[in-house]
Amino acid sequence: MIHAPILIGPAPYVVIPLAAQITGLSEKAIRRKIEEGVWLEGLEYIRGPDSHIYISLKGYTAWVEAGSTFAKNRFASHSR
Repeated sequence: MIHAPILIGPAPYVVIPLAAQITGLSEKAIRRKIEEGVWLEGLEYIRGPDSHIYISLKGYTAWVEAGSTFAKNRFASHSR
């Protein structure tokens, strides 16, 4: 009898070290994007009840797909 392989996908939110492995960004680059406001809380990351930062894979994907124009416009709208 042949069994189908079990596929496991990541959780919607992952810790920074796992996000680095998934995205190819370094942990330092991820932390810098958060510190500099390139990534916004509630969009690309959230803080859990334990105060740890969790990266939204959906938010990351949207950020990548939107490109730099979206990021510039979003940053400008939040700095007013």
